[in-house]
Amino acid sequence: EIGVRLVGSEMCIRDSRDPYAREFSATVTSCREGKKGFEVVLDDTAFYPEGGGQPSDEGTLGEAKVIFVKRVGPEIVHYIDKPLEVGSTVIGKIDWERRFDNMQNHTCEHIFSGLVHQKYKLENVGFHMDPDDITVDFSGEIPMESIPELEQLVNQAITQDIDIKIEFPTEEVLEAMEYRSKKELHGVVRIVTIPGCDRCACCGTHVRRSGEIGMFKILDASKHRGGTRVRFVAGERARRDYGWRVKEIAKVSALFSAKPHEIAKAAANFIEEGKAKDQKSAQRTERYLQFVASGLVSRNGLVKVFEEDLSPFELKRFAGMLKEKFSESSIGVFSSIEGGFNYVIASSDPELPKISKSLNAKLNGRGGGRDGMVQGTYRVDKKAVEEAFDEIFSK
Repeated sequence: EIGVRLVGSEMCIRDSRDPYAREFSATVTSCREGKKGFEVVLDDTAFYPEGGGQPSDEGTLGEAKVIFVKRVGPEIVHYIDKPLEVGSTVIGKIDWERRFDNMQNHTCEHIFSGLVHQKYKLENVGFHMDPDDITVDFSGEIPMESIPELEQLVNQAITQDIDIKIEFPTEEVLEAMEYRSKKELHGVVRIVTIPGCDRCACCGTHVRRSGEIGMFKILDASKHRGGTRVRFVAGERARRDYGWRVKEIAKVSALFSAKPHEIAKAAANFIEEGKAKDQKSAQRTERYLQFVASGLVSRNGLVKVFEEDLSPFELKRFAGMLKEKFSESSIGVFSSIEGGFNYVIASSDPELPKISKSLNAKLNGRGGGRDGMVQGTYRVDKKAVEEAFDEIFSK
C-alpha cells in the first residue's frame, strides 16, 4: 500500500506505506491548467509534497513530467508539463535517485540534530535541503571545537546500522513521550525514533536503517543570528561532494605543481609572491608617474593629462601628486576604458561638486566625491573630454 493521507493538521505517510515504493497506479480526480503548468490531483499518491524543509519528489505520471508537488489545503497537487484525462488511470514513477538522496540526508539530519539536542540542549530552528547540501540552524552556539566530535558521533551511529522506528502513538502515549518538535501537536502525530540518537515528530521520508545513509560530512559551521548554522552532506550527496572536491584539488595541485596535501602552503606562497610583485610594480608606477609629473605644466589654471592602463586607485594617487605640485590649479587625470574614460578631478575650487555634475551631464558621466576630489567614468571620446574641460575651467 502506498500514498499519503491527511490526519489532523499534519500530512503523514502511513507507517504501513513504503517510502521505498518507486512506482504506483492512481486515478486522476482533477486536472487544471495553472501558472506552473498543469495541476493534477490523484485519488492516491506516492509523491512526497514539499514540506518540513524537505523538497518534493519529482518523476512522471504517465507521459507527463512531475516538476513539483505541493500540499494545497486538503489536496496534494502535482504540477506537471502536460494535461491528464480526468478519470483515467496513470502510472506514477518516482525519481528514485532524488528520493533516496533526500531520505538519506533527512534521516541523517535527525541523527545530527538529536545528538546536538542531547549534548547541548539546543533546538533545531531551521532546516533546508538544497540540491548540493543541507543547512541546519540551531537555537544557540555549538562550540566550534566540538564540531569534529559531533561528526564522528553521527558517523558512528551510521555504522551501527540502527533500526529506525516509525509510529503513531495514541494521545495518552504521546503526552508522556519526550520528542523534538518545532510546534505543539495534537491528534495523530507521526514519530520517528532513532534509538540512542533522536525522537522527533516528522512527516518526511526516511531510510529503514541508519547504515543506508553511508556517510556524513560537515562542510561548514558558523555563528548565525545568536545560534549556529551548520552545512553538511550525507549519503550519495556526500559521495558526489567528495568526487568534485577530489577533481578540483587535482586541478589546483597540477597548477601549483604541489602534492594535494601541500596545495594550501603552495597557494600561500603564491599569494605572498604576488604581493611582493605588486609592491614592486606599484613602486615602478610611482616612479613613472613622478617622471610624467615633472614634465607637466599648468595652463590657465588647469592640468589635464591622459595616461593608459591606470587603475582608479592609481588615478587618484596621480591626481593627489599633481595637486601637491600645482596647488593653485585644477587637475584632471584620465585613463581609457572600453567606451570612455575613468577620471579623477582634484581642485580647491569650492564649486567642484557643481562643476562635476555639469561635466557628468555633458560627458555621459557618473561619479562624485568630496574634500576637493571627485572620481568616476565618462562615456565619450577623448576629444569630447578635452573640449568640455577647456570650456568649463576657462570660465
